[in-house]
Amino acid sequence: MPRGRYSRHDTHDHTPLGEEHFHCATGTSGWRYVSQITAPTGPGSGGAPRDNGAPRESTVTGSVDLTTDELGRPVRLELHAGGWQVRGAALEGVTWVRTDPTGEHATEGQVRAHAFTGASPAFLVATARLLRLTPGAPATRVRLVAFTEPVLAPRTLDQSWALLKSEAHATDSGPLTVDEYQVTELDTGERHAVHIAGDVVLAAPGIELEELESPPSVFT
Repeated sequence: MPRGRYSRHDTHDHTPLGEEHFHCATGTSGWRYVSQITAPTGPGSGGAPRDNGAPRESTVTGSVDLTTDELGRPVRLELHAGGWQVRGAALEGVTWVRTDPTGEHATEGQVRAHAFTGASPAFLVATARLLRLTPGAPATRVRLVAFTEPVLAPRTLDQSWALLKSEAHATDSGPLTVDEYQVTELDTGERHAVHIAGDVVLAAPGIELEELESPPSVFT
């Protein structure tokens, strides 16, 4: 069961946005990812340690709980951020309910899309698993519903994914296969690279893997 910590930062000016502490696991019925999102608090908060070497205090700002089936389809999603909550699943496309911080109002949504996405690395792993690309094959188009923090506002977008290469790297625990994807935002044409090993994102825009206590899981 991989367990670790991602740092998150603004993709434009690299301002630290916080950290995501996660654990995930594969099973006979699919894959589950659970995380807490924290933001640094106090003066000079930016994720760096204090002068005495101790880490700065942080506060929980949100959470992610995503379960996919063996094909990578989202069977359960629960997001929390800024007091907002989203619960969703794959149903005639994707369906979700978004609840405001007071808990008094809930709005339903449904889009003919393949899956969900958002700021969490979990969605990159889930999308890669859903597409099951092979190196050198033509790019595949995918329609996703993104939930934008901090209010989890839904937005439908189209991307294309291509698996550029898969390389095995020697590690103390055995060979580690790293997949390099090229992801294109079809509304802007912007391209970026995503590196994934098993069910762990090694690097992506706005995301860096800072700690990993055990090797990534291998999908069968």
